Amino acid sequence: MALAQAVMSLLAHKACSGYDIAKEFEGSVGCFWQATHQQIYRELKKLEKQGWVSVEVIPQGKSLDKKVYHLTELGQQHLIEWIDQECELGTIKEDILVKIFSGHLVPRTVLIQQLETHRRQHLKKLAIYESIAEQFVDHLEKLPPDKLGKYMTLRRGIICEQEWIRWCEESIEILAKAHPVKPYTAHPSSIN
Repeated sequence: MALAQAVMSLLAHKACSGYDIAKEFEGSVGCFWQATHQQIYRELKKLEKQGWVSVEVIPQGKSLDKKVYHLTELGQQHLIEWIDQECELGTIKEDILVKIFSGHLVPRTVLIQQLETHRRQHLKKLAIYESIAEQFVDHLEKLPPDKLGKYMTLRRGIICEQEWIRWCEESIEILAKAHPVKPYTAHPSSIN
């Protein structure tokens, strides 16, 4: 998926400023897509050039004018066509997995510390997602399609965070129980 579709998906729900879009990426949309403020603003400029979004400038008096972005009919049509295309599986790019994969190079305490930190980070994200999900739970059967889609993607984020936490806990337990060995050291002839 491209950032363009993620941004347009947000705008399909409501018109937003670039700042509002960035806040959505930090909150509910963050469970399936990450982007920096700079990436979002760059993408909005591209989408406007393509005619997929339009911008409304709202004067703010003494402060900078506010730009509110709207999904155009052309943008909505592009998004509909994109939705109808078959999805490819996303790739996993996680630093922690590379660290664990190469963990034989360091003492186990280093890996355990990394896993504990990672677990705490996922616990924080889980708490955020669960607090957002509370607004949906009492009336799931009455949710309109746009809110139902938000809830389902949020549920995926919750499940993903729960799985990360379980994996961290399981990995810590495995490392704690494993027979201690000396960390790997490079053979002198391989250093050159």
